Amino acid sequence: MSDRAVRAILLDIEGTTTPVEFVYDVLFPFASAQAEQFLRERWDDQSVQSDIAGLRAEREGDADKGLDPPEIRGDPQSLGAYVRWLISLDRKATPLKSLQGKIWRAGYESGQLHGRIYDDVPRALERWRKQGRKAGIFSSGSVLAQRLLFSHTTAGDLTPLLSYYFDTNVGPKVNADSYKGIAAEIDDSPSDILFVSDVVAELDAAQQAGLNTLLCVRPGRKIESGGHESIETFDPIFPDVS
Repeated sequence: MSDRAVRAILLDIEGTTTPVEFVYDVLFPFASAQAEQFLRERWDDQSVQSDIAGLRAEREGDADKGLDPPEIRGDPQSLGAYVRWLISLDRKATPLKSLQGKIWRAGYESGQLHGRIYDDVPRALERWRKQGRKAGIFSSGSVLAQRLLFSHTTAGDLTPLLSYYFDTNVGPKVNADSYKGIAAEIDDSPSDILFVSDVVAELDAAQQAGLNTLLCVRPGRKIESGGHESIETFDPIFPDVS
């Protein structure tokens, strides 16, 4: 990978820019606890109804697979139970992620939530911007959830340092076509993009699409490299040359 060739940096969130614990110990429990009340208050919102329709379809698929999902009776209580069931499974379903993003928005705006990121992330984003490189996000969480996290971090609003956001609407993160689509969307050649993630299967897909890859193994975590070069922090990624 040539430093000069890389013009865009694509970042995963969970375990890469943000501690896994924040997602599983803060965000997911908050969405689970607030789901039913949020649905009661926003039931008639058009965007929420779109999520509900998607969740109904998701539930039908679960039933067809014999997974015994909670029944949806067309009320906030039963739908909330199904949402909690999906969250407990860490399901990456797009309508679930969309609804979670709306719930988290209420939490961020009320001051109940503050996004957590690793200390090296803000300085890396600043460094890359000064170098003329574009940085952006590809996460299974909705674009709304991504923007909320980076606009409400303990280090301040980092969204001015991010040029693009992608979620599973572009495709699964383990599908090479998703990365080809992102390259086309940001108008860069795949070989000009670096993808950083803590999930080897995602890196494999990105590499298959022609992207450069780095495996992010934060201190305290153990991940087999799968043949990808690894880093523990963002500091070695295109450092300043003095």
